[in-house]
Amino acid sequence: MINFTLRPFVLLSSLLFSTVSLANSEPIKVQLHVDEPGAVLNKNIYGQFMEHLGRGIYEGVWVGKDSTIPNKDGFRLDVLQALKELHVPLLRWPGGCFADEYHWRDGIGPRESRPKTVNSNWGGVIEDNAFGTHEFFALAEQLEAETYVNGNLGTGTPQEMAEWLHYMTSDAPTTLVKQRQSNGRDKPFKVDYFAIGNEAWGCGGNMTPDYYTDLYKHYVSFLKTPANNKTKIIASGGTDVQTIWTKTLLENVKPSGGLRMDAISHHYYTLPTGKWDVKGNATGFDQSQWFSTLYNTLKIEGFIKKNLAIMDELDPDKKVGFYVDEWGTWYDADEGTNPGFLYQQNTLRDAILTGLNIHIFNRYAERVKMTNIAQMVNVLQAMILTDKEKMLLTPTYYAFKMHIPFQDATSIPVKLSETPTYEQGDKSIVALSASAAKAKDNNVYLSLVNTQLKGDIEINLADIKQAKGWLLTSEIMDKHNSFAQPDAIKPTAFNSQVKGAKVTIKLPAKSLMVLNLGQL
Repeated sequence: MINFTLRPFVLLSSLLFSTVSLANSEPIKVQLHVDEPGAVLNKNIYGQFMEHLGRGIYEGVWVGKDSTIPNKDGFRLDVLQALKELHVPLLRWPGGCFADEYHWRDGIGPRESRPKTVNSNWGGVIEDNAFGTHEFFALAEQLEAETYVNGNLGTGTPQEMAEWLHYMTSDAPTTLVKQRQSNGRDKPFKVDYFAIGNEAWGCGGNMTPDYYTDLYKHYVSFLKTPANNKTKIIASGGTDVQTIWTKTLLENVKPSGGLRMDAISHHYYTLPTGKWDVKGNATGFDQSQWFSTLYNTLKIEGFIKKNLAIMDELDPDKKVGFYVDEWGTWYDADEGTNPGFLYQQNTLRDAILTGLNIHIFNRYAERVKMTNIAQMVNVLQAMILTDKEKMLLTPTYYAFKMHIPFQDATSIPVKLSETPTYEQGDKSIVALSASAAKAKDNNVYLSLVNTQLKGDIEINLADIKQAKGWLLTSEIMDKHNSFAQPDAIKPTAFNSQVKGAKVTIKLPAKSLMVLNLGQL
């Protein structure tokens, strides 16, 4: 067990707008229980999501072999290299809402022969299907990422879905397999996860939980893969505060008669205002929207807890996972952009929010074995933004990169004797959030977030070997990278000298820090 003490520092000028609340003035004692390891943090908690939406795939990832933008087999090299450095563990594709209008045969075979269709969900643009099944797996294999394919329940059929899975995973000498081989892929693809539909409560068909559950049982009965190439099957679950989808699925999908359900998905997007008609701005926001955005994102913990309580009752052996396969910020589209493309800037606020969500997911790692931030490139809370040949990395990219050591690490409980709160009006959130884990390199890593706009937090660490890592912060709350200034905000190396196994560190306001404490 490692002990820490923390002491908050509040600038008086900030008290007019918000405060940090403490029950007393004593330093906060923090205990890191290295001797009580928790669940393994599945690497797929740090998963990514790419949909046929705006410039998320076309220009964002795929430019084609004839593009003047440097590329490898059609994949733009700068984005490919940045994603490799991010250690992307998992890719979800082709949607999203797009998945339930996607017919997989449109995206195979010679590109010049692929049909052109309308992307009715996202801007009504023409989809030329240049990026399809083979391109998706080529990207995943270059990134050494696991794969998550979302099947078309909305406008597809059980036969179409079953044949797609067979096309991808089988090595039997069937007509479909021979077609795959003629399209350039001899050996089967590895489909690690496959979902039956997406957002069945909304764009996936406006279904009731009961109706979807019956359809799920119908479709899953025909989804078969070879014994040596198994796929985990995911059911489309609820959103926000909903628990009825989890309850209905667990009560009605039993592991018998060929039925399988390895996980239930759940979606939650953070809106600064909490309202879909006017969501709030990605930049230029005021202090109230800094706070409201973090306040709203923290609601996800309550949603997870309520669903997991039902799962613990109906699935006490924890055979079914709970996957938050769409999460992140959703702001009003940037001015001058196609509103159907969901392009938005990405600031320090997004990085702080990322750290908070990661800490929550880590706390529930026994069930939450996958999450997918929306989305990877050029859409919503993206890792990467592009403008034709230009590319930049966002604060969210750096937040994910700082947490690479947490992939497949073993969680370590972190306990505070007192939790400081950051208050605005009658609402409050945590001022300090923490998560720790023992990584595969046997070092212990500590992730810290200071949510306050003003006020450092002093941290005294004891019984450690070192205190080095990365710090992401800025004096400006909406600091972001632009194509004119692509390196305006990025992490800085942090290394504090440890004396007698002790060190004192100040965690700045509005900051994310990840420390390597050595082998403890």
